[in-house]
Amino acid sequence: MDIQPGTQALIIGLGAAGLSTVRYLTAMGVRVKVSDQRKIDQIEPATIDLLRSAGIALETGGHSLDQLTGMDVVIPGPGVPLDVPVLQAARKQGLPVLGELALAAGRFSSPVIAITGSNGKTTVTGLLGHLLQAAGKHPFVGGNIGTPLLDYFAAPEAYDVVVLELSSFQLDLAGAFRPDTALLLNISPDHLDRHGSLAAYRSTKMRIFANQIQGDTAILGADDPVVAHACICSGVNRYMFGRDPVCAARIVDDNILLRLEQNGNSRQEEYRLSRTNLFSSVNQLNAAAALLAAAVHGCRYEDLARGLATFIPPPHRMAEVAVIDDVRFINDSKATNIGALAAALNSCPAPVVLIAGGRDKASDFTLLKETVARRVKRLILIGEAADAMEAALGSAVGTERAKTMEDAVRRAKAVAGSGDIVLLAPGCASFDMFSGYAERGTVYEQHVLRLSRECGVNVCG
Repeated sequence: MDIQPGTQALIIGLGAAGLSTVRYLTAMGVRVKVSDQRKIDQIEPATIDLLRSAGIALETGGHSLDQLTGMDVVIPGPGVPLDVPVLQAARKQGLPVLGELALAAGRFSSPVIAITGSNGKTTVTGLLGHLLQAAGKHPFVGGNIGTPLLDYFAAPEAYDVVVLELSSFQLDLAGAFRPDTALLLNISPDHLDRHGSLAAYRSTKMRIFANQIQGDTAILGADDPVVAHACICSGVNRYMFGRDPVCAARIVDDNILLRLEQNGNSRQEEYRLSRTNLFSSVNQLNAAAALLAAAVHGCRYEDLARGLATFIPPPHRMAEVAVIDDVRFINDSKATNIGALAAALNSCPAPVVLIAGGRDKASDFTLLKETVARRVKRLILIGEAADAMEAALGSAVGTERAKTMEDAVRRAKAVAGSGDIVLLAPGCASFDMFSGYAERGTVYEQHVLRLSRECGVNVCG
């Protein structure tokens, strides 16, 4: 749909993306209304003042169907379920339902690199932005990470490349969005409570490639067979990263071997990760993906090596908190699905006491059974998913319940032996006990550090 001045748009949801959409559309002369399910006292006063000063009507406490009257388009925020009644009614009335990617399609004046996957996309997005900066470029870094993607259009002249982390929620309503370079890292079961099935979730992730044309680039994770065999449009340059010998960015021990053929030019380089913060098996894959994308966009070896050496991964991702009585405590609170949990376990070289659980996303925890049987010596369960996880995994490992995170940390320490790892990798969402994975990880770290002080030992870092 071609959005023109005077178009009437209903925005559903007033989170960060929704507010960015308001700014984007009003700057284009679109007449906007907003509907949010929260009560008015739950919305930031500054946001309410902004809407009032712009003369924008705001509905709170739910989405009434009469808000659709006179609308030309409906734009839900990424977190709004697609089956809510107001969106169902909009479709029945023939109203276009567009996401922020669809609004942005065709309007970027800089090359777009888009990154998606079940796990690792935030690290890859941040690392790629860091590598581009090290190479002297001026990237816009946003999307599902930090800055909403539509904020790019407030000052497009400030950037020479766009790096976007994209969730499946955003790709649901991507419309004609086409990235110049698309990265699909991996696919494991996640958000099945929204998508309904693993097949539907996979199909949504694959939309990142749907509109690519000859000369564009697709970068695929070779270690994931579903991703490695993704259907890519004819004429799109296809590159792989991972541990397979066919990869353009291949992981060998602690190194990445880059072998890139592009536009008749060849480059062969080796990057050492042992002295960086990206030495874990999970971050080796993240580094390979980001390096490959940066190299495709012309970044030099010297700049990329310097960028790798200075990058600090985002928190709550396989972060070592403390060593207490020769037991390492690791925070991977960002492991919010079973694929991330499995990857965390497989990156641990020692027997693991695992703290897991939270709010279930309709996951099949039995898929973890083999990995848990091989890696975990004791499973400490927290949160709403404890019953389901115990039923699925209890025959593979001994389990016990913890009422709080402090209880979980102390129980884990009690059963861990010298050389073991206590790992927080919940495999679930956090919203049953915490405001998000960040608060969950912070609380875990606080209790580990308290325990460390009680034991009279120094903490890490």
